Amino acid sequence: MATLQQISEGVGEVWDSLMEGWRRLYRRAAGAITRFTPGGRDRQSGDTRGIALRSAGWGVLACEVYDDADRVVVRLEAPGMEKDDFDLQVQEDYLVVRGEKQMEQERNEGGYHISECAYGSFERAIPLPAGVEADGALASYRQGVLRVELPKSPGHRRRSIRVNVQ
Repeated sequence: MATLQQISEGVGEVWDSLMEGWRRLYRRAAGAITRFTPGGRDRQSGDTRGIALRSAGWGVLACEVYDDADRVVVRLEAPGMEKDDFDLQVQEDYLVVRGEKQMEQERNEGGYHISECAYGSFERAIPLPAGVEADGALASYRQGVLRVELPKSPGHRRRSIRVNVQ
C-alpha cells in the first residue's frame, strides 16, 4: 500500500512541475501572443467568412523594444497590412497597437493554386521601458514592419555622469 501512495505522490509532483512550467512559459510568451478575432471590413468580394473563422485565434506578432538616451523605439512585424490599418495609442506605460488584417483569397482550381491568409482584428499592449511624450511620436510602416519612435519624457532621459575610481 505504501508503494501506491508513493506513486500517487510522485505523479502529483510531476503534474505540479509540468503545470509550473506551462505557467512560466505562458508568462514569458504572453506579451508576444496576440488574439485575432474575425470581423471587420473585407477588401475582397465573395464569401470569405469560412476563412475568417478558420484564421481566428492566436498568432505571434514579433516585436522588439529598445531605447537610447532620448527615445524609445518599438518595431513590430505585421506583414500584409497598410499603414492606415493601424491605430496607435500610448496608455500609461504601454504602447497599444490595434489593427485589422484584411481578407485575401486567391484561386486557380485547375492547377491547384489556392492561397488563404490570416485575418481579423487584433490589439497588443507593449510595455515601454521609460516614460514617453506621446505628442512627439513618429511612426512608419515599411515592408511589413511598423516602427514607432517615442521621445522620452525629460525625467526619464538618460544622462551620463563621470565616476572617479579610487
